[in-house]
Amino acid sequence: MRLANTKSLIPGTIVGQAVRNENGSVLIQRGLSLTGKMINRLVQQGITYIYIEDDLTSDIHIPTVISETTRIDATNTIRDTFTSIRQQGFANRSFIMEKKNGQMTSVVERLLDEVMNRDDALSLLADVFVTDDYIFQHSLNVTIYALAIGTELKLSKEKLVQIGVGSMLHDVGKIFIDPKILKKPSGLSDVEYETIKNHTQYGYDFLRKQHNLPLVVAHCALQHHERLDGTGYPRGIKGEDMHAYAKIIAVADVFDAVTSNRSYREAMLPHEGLEILYAGAVNLFDKELVEAFKRSVAVYPNGLTVELSDNRLGVVVKQHKHLCDRPVIRIIKDSTQQDVIPYEIDLSTSLSITVKSCFHQIA
Repeated sequence: MRLANTKSLIPGTIVGQAVRNENGSVLIQRGLSLTGKMINRLVQQGITYIYIEDDLTSDIHIPTVISETTRIDATNTIRDTFTSIRQQGFANRSFIMEKKNGQMTSVVERLLDEVMNRDDALSLLADVFVTDDYIFQHSLNVTIYALAIGTELKLSKEKLVQIGVGSMLHDVGKIFIDPKILKKPSGLSDVEYETIKNHTQYGYDFLRKQHNLPLVVAHCALQHHERLDGTGYPRGIKGEDMHAYAKIIAVADVFDAVTSNRSYREAMLPHEGLEILYAGAVNLFDKELVEAFKRSVAVYPNGLTVELSDNRLGVVVKQHKHLCDRPVIRIIKDSTQQDVIPYEIDLSTSLSITVKSCFHQIA
């Protein structure tokens, strides 16, 4: 299978991996031949990339980070928690959190177990989902990324579970924001942006009153938009005053935000998201955490078409779990861009060769 930008698809392209909604229901079956109408629908629904069938790469395995059952349970837990808080009167919200805390902890423990025991580098590009509410999928993705960072740092299980719950609830303050502003498909006005920024304080004010939750969970909601140099919000605190968990969630939050499908812009590829994090390392983000994240995430996911430093063209075939920017590449064109009988090179051993660029469409 190969990764392709939906805007580059042509009628007759065969779907390599099913497109699902957040409940796991299949919207477009694997093996289906796409029509022009289907392609337009994918673009309109904000899907930037899908996997397609390709004779040269039919054997490439696209790893799944977490099981479908765990994903659905986690998404439903987040959705049910947020929806219940939004719908209930303020007096009943503490009761909701008492009920949901155990469910969230259980889901986080399952996510942690699957993240820790995965065989491949972390890549959520393997999961193509259409979602009606970005906040639920985003909260889940941030949780997975934050757990991966914490695992790479060898934090204790107790701390990892706290980070997981804090990640799930980091955007809970958005339920107190007008949905019309949250889901606005175009750019926000200055007033609307300031309104959105209030979600950090709203989340903190709500969570700190939940006596069954550690106070640090509230600080995850409050501080995940703070930055090391004091340019973040809501309080403009600097690195030494930020909680360690908030620093981790900040990295995970930005990466998922820029690599996710949004109605107003295309998703970036992982290497592009990492470039943003590295550009902000030291000043905005903790460099140690960015490095830990890089060791966890598939910088160049399986199925991605890449150009190497010697001008050969290939497709990413396989990952190395702890050397995530040096995958195995299947060469399909030589340095003059002529087709060749495919063969593979391992960048973890061919150290003089690097990835020069990535293609957003089939080359």
